[in-house]
Amino acid sequence: MNKTITPSHSEKYDIAIIGAGPAGMMAALRATECGARVVLIEKNHKPGIKLLMTGKERCNITNAETDIQQFASHFGKKGKFLLSALYRFGMKETIDFFHENKLKTVVERGGRIFPQSGRAEDVHTLFLRRMKQQNVTLVTQCSVKKILHRDHFIERIICDKHEITAENYLICTGGRSYPGTGSTGDGHQWAKQLGHRIVKPVPALTPVVMKETWIRDLEGLSLKNVRISVYQKNKKMDERFGEALFTDAGMSGPVILDMSKSIGTLLERGETILFIDFKPALDDSMLDKRILRDLEKYKNRAIKNILQELLPRKMIPVILRLAMIGADTNGHSITKEERKKLRMLLKHFPLTVKKLVGFSKAIITAGGVDLKEVDPKTMRSRIIKNLYFAGEVLDLDGPTGGYNLQVCWSTGCLAGESAAGR
Repeated sequence: MNKTITPSHSEKYDIAIIGAGPAGMMAALRATECGARVVLIEKNHKPGIKLLMTGKERCNITNAETDIQQFASHFGKKGKFLLSALYRFGMKETIDFFHENKLKTVVERGGRIFPQSGRAEDVHTLFLRRMKQQNVTLVTQCSVKKILHRDHFIERIICDKHEITAENYLICTGGRSYPGTGSTGDGHQWAKQLGHRIVKPVPALTPVVMKETWIRDLEGLSLKNVRISVYQKNKKMDERFGEALFTDAGMSGPVILDMSKSIGTLLERGETILFIDFKPALDDSMLDKRILRDLEKYKNRAIKNILQELLPRKMIPVILRLAMIGADTNGHSITKEERKKLRMLLKHFPLTVKKLVGFSKAIITAGGVDLKEVDPKTMRSRIIKNLYFAGEVLDLDGPTGGYNLQVCWSTGCLAGESAAGR
């Protein structure tokens, strides 16, 4: 499948795509379907390395949301930019694409759609097979050093070993998240050199580090159906309901990842506190009655055992330590004040944010090529006439749940089709 290009034997292509991630591979497939001769350039030893890591190596390929307007709303005001791409190749077309290529899918919690096999590798293999079938020229271990342009047109790409010339060019290099996979912000630098404005890249969908050192005692504890609120200066700034996970130094999981962008913004302004509500279905009064009932029912048991009906086992020693209650204290010995402390910790468990983990473990990058400088109907640059963008290199970031991979499929398909048509 790989085809070597040397300076002494240079071919001119219809389209040169930089970056063989999900957006680049989808663009290559669509462009070749439209009859274009495509070269796909990847600096790693193989394409799609980050794709293999997505969804904890299970690949959350899209979301089961069927309403395109509703899907786009998850990207805030920037979601409007996505509409043309989604109407051209949306969630339904994505699912059809995988089914037609004999990859079965399953829908899980939150509408997340995964391969039935639970293997990101199967998605990766599908793309490699299709690119080979469609004669996409794939050049790996090829680093782009310079993009030469004149009079608002790219003339050629200078790589470390090759020069590549094409009629049209696509930048699909991703952002800066998980730099070990090759996402080091190269596309942002090239776009900037070509005259584009770059919205400051920041990590999004990233774990959060807390100041409390005892949090390591909770490492690996998974929480379900909790409500987590973000406060600054005693004012609630954000709130989500769902699942979360304690790490060795802080928290991760869908709720935390989805709030990480706003948490990062707040941290720049000052101290930021998270509060976990372990019992969101009960208000303070109802929870107090529940605790009192359990204390009376099991009055001769140790409090560490009584709380097992209210909390995960791993959480109990931490709660009791913060409430300053002895773990072996019997239920009938718990005072009204101690009961109040327990209730407060169950409804408003505090954690002080230290920092975001950052790009090293961020699922995606927020920021990137300014959307105002890209035509949403074609993904073509408004500055460079034969340049297109697709995927995470753009200033688009959505929540967890398959939203961001769908952006890659949709914008990649539209960019590939538009460049081929031109």
